[in-house]
Amino acid sequence: MNIQKTVKHEVDKASEIQVIVLHGLYMSGFVMKPLCHRLAKSGVNILNLTYKSTEPDSKKIFSQLDEFIADRPTVLVCHSLGGLIARAYLEHNSKNAQFITKVITLGTPHKGSSIAKQMHDKGLDKLLKNSVEYLLSSNNDWPFKAKLYSIAGDLPLGLMPILERGSQSDGTVLLDETKLTGMAEHKVFHLSHTSLIYSRQVVSYIQGVLFSE
Repeated sequence: MNIQKTVKHEVDKASEIQVIVLHGLYMSGFVMKPLCHRLAKSGVNILNLTYKSTEPDSKKIFSQLDEFIADRPTVLVCHSLGGLIARAYLEHNSKNAQFITKVITLGTPHKGSSIAKQMHDKGLDKLLKNSVEYLLSSNNDWPFKAKLYSIAGDLPLGLMPILERGSQSDGTVLLDETKLTGMAEHKVFHLSHTSLIYSRQVVSYIQGVLFSE
């Protein structure tokens, strides 16, 4: 085996990949920096996009995504609400969206958020603002060309064990909420909702997905 050629191939492959990172609710790009830093070591080009999570401006977000993607293969790496923003972008179906090859989500409630629904039912929408439009979505499948890799946690540190006793969750999102018909893979780590962002295990898994065919 020619090691130099193998290394060069991996470097060339990395330079062809773009990654857009989307954070979750009540967060910003700042919390995603450790994840971005680790992924950047692979040589990929990264956009760590910050948006107002309680009042996401889809027109502005989609425009920023289009501008960064241009016509290059791009992977979306999204935590929680970010995965629902990614879905909305694919549904928007801009010319540039066709270059999204994979979507990797961390603790995204693809089927809709049980906690958000309970907050909505209790009249607490003011805490969620416009994000409720995404969080109350009720999707059952993944109909897009881009492959979906859904990462979930099963360490229930949060409100979910209190709200739904006996449930499997990462403390915020139910395990079942992270599953969709048509996804490429569903991977579960023994981590809580927030710790999914900082786990080296998760980063290693993401890197494997980035460079897989």
